[in-house]
Amino acid sequence: MTTTLAPATRETTATTKAAPRTAARTRRTAVAWLFLAPFTLLFLLYTAIPAVAALGFSLTDLRGADLRTPLAVNFTGLDNYLRLFQDDSFLRDIGNTALFVAAGVPLTMGVGFTLALALDSGIQRLRGALRTVFFAPVVTNVVAAALIWQYAFHPDGTVNQALAAVGLAGPNWLDDPDLAMPVVVLLGVWRNFGTAMVLFLAGLQAIPRDVYEAAALDGAGRWRQLRYITLPLLLPTTLMVSVLLTVFYLQVFDEPYLLTDGGPLGSTESVALYTYHQFGAGQFGMSSAASFVMLVLVAVVSVVQFRLLRSRT
Repeated sequence: MTTTLAPATRETTATTKAAPRTAARTRRTAVAWLFLAPFTLLFLLYTAIPAVAALGFSLTDLRGADLRTPLAVNFTGLDNYLRLFQDDSFLRDIGNTALFVAAGVPLTMGVGFTLALALDSGIQRLRGALRTVFFAPVVTNVVAAALIWQYAFHPDGTVNQALAAVGLAGPNWLDDPDLAMPVVVLLGVWRNFGTAMVLFLAGLQAIPRDVYEAAALDGAGRWRQLRYITLPLLLPTTLMVSVLLTVFYLQVFDEPYLLTDGGPLGSTESVALYTYHQFGAGQFGMSSAASFVMLVLVAVVSVVQFRLLRSRT
């Protein structure tokens, strides 16, 4: 004899079975939020709230003197942004930042890829030691590195002494508007080629060796293997490295600040350094507006890079 439960009984049974699952899911969610709470709190205090506040400051005429009289601050809308793009110094600094990116990214990627290729294909016994040596600039204190570079490019420094040894007169590198920028870019390349090298080396080691062996059996030499196997299979890594380096050079601050403080004559001042100088001068509204312009530049350039390279990867 078959017993059939009434609809109300079936609903009660299903509800009874679902209740423990719901309670367990609620407990897991509560535990997850408990673990996320410290990060969420720090993110709100040091990132989200300051970002929203800075956006509000960029729409006002807030200055250092206004901190004692907050009621004197006026809402100005987009006036700070309009003033930025009417400021010759800011437009010059956008050009300087573009030059940092145009020169620094290809040089850093070229040096990093060349060293990664050498470590991957040639040197085996010393690979670990050389990788450490090449990566050392990345973890070197930037202040100490800048002091060494200032001494090296001083009129009586190491570089000019080496030029004098071969009969050449060395210039005053960091006080020449035409020569200061290359020195600052070289410091950025020196600091970052180790990161590019490690990432490229990881990408090279992920390529199956069977592909190279098959290509060698078909008569492909080193150049053809590099052109038709290595470079195409390394495109995802290339995209990642290019985006990381572009973001770094768009926000470059340490190198020009420590070597030249943006000089001589503003020839090495970046947008980030301009923002810092405006903040130091008490122009909080202008400084906040400049920081958001830089944020938009970083976002636009990153999206363009992904659009151009994503289809190929």
